[in-house]
Amino acid sequence: MAAYTATDVKNLRERTGAGMMDCKKALDETNGDLEAAVDALRAKGLAAAAKKSSRTAAEGLVGVAVEGTRGVAVEVNSETDFVAKNDQFQDFVRKATAVALGVDGDNVETLKAAAYPDGGTVGEKLTNNVATIGENQQLRRMKTVSVSQGVIVPYMHNAAADNLGKIGVLVALESDAGADVLEPLGKQLAMHIAAAFPQALDADGLDPDVIARERAIAQEKAAESGKPENVQEKMVEGAVAKFAKENALLSQLFVMDNKTPIAQVVEQAGKAAGTKIVLKDYVRFQLGEGIEKEVTDFAAEVAAAVAG
Repeated sequence: MAAYTATDVKNLRERTGAGMMDCKKALDETNGDLEAAVDALRAKGLAAAAKKSSRTAAEGLVGVAVEGTRGVAVEVNSETDFVAKNDQFQDFVRKATAVALGVDGDNVETLKAAAYPDGGTVGEKLTNNVATIGENQQLRRMKTVSVSQGVIVPYMHNAAADNLGKIGVLVALESDAGADVLEPLGKQLAMHIAAAFPQALDADGLDPDVIARERAIAQEKAAESGKPENVQEKMVEGAVAKFAKENALLSQLFVMDNKTPIAQVVEQAGKAAGTKIVLKDYVRFQLGEGIEKEVTDFAAEVAAAVAG
């Protein structure tokens, strides 16, 4: 018998929308491997494509900060949303993000070693917070973007406080156009990024492992079609190209009209301004993306304890 639990079946159903029996069969076939089961269901056309990294499974806050032509996003995790609403925790995230603006690179260990405004280091302040708040907290990641000239536009979707929330976005626009042109454009692009969840700036930046996974799924689907090999090859290449187009920011269709590629939106803005505008980089941090959160079934635990 495959090593999986009722919770695994539930999680697979939630992730794929497939029926319970299909989920159980997929887990049987993959010996309880959840990720392999997702791929198996997708290959059979029984599941919608799911972005693993879009699953929000941890609490805390994302902070964003901008100074001149440099911006940074920082994620700090906590165990519960209750702590994320704590003034002490919010103050730490805000100040740690401000400190991150002056840190070279995107290494959180370097940030932890940096001086904290209230004394000591960022890491020491975090340790103190864990002791005083009574809940584990982690400085998970940071990313910095900059331009030689232009603007960095911050955006916080459903902000919990100023520049603090669960989805933080930074847009880096390189141009000699004025802020009156770049900032409204950057705000629109940031809102698109928050909604559309691009995985990279362009197709070349997509994770090769993710592309390989999509190709494998497309190959299995094509093989099951029974069509000639040359047709199957075209089906696979078409599926991979479609995935890349839909997940690379510059080729995504602008959410505000659902027809204009982002690259064209930026190009048109540059023509209107009479100068070139380049979308150089972006950051999209969604709280807890990619972190699996343990789900506890309290009723089942009690039943098991009684039975034991």
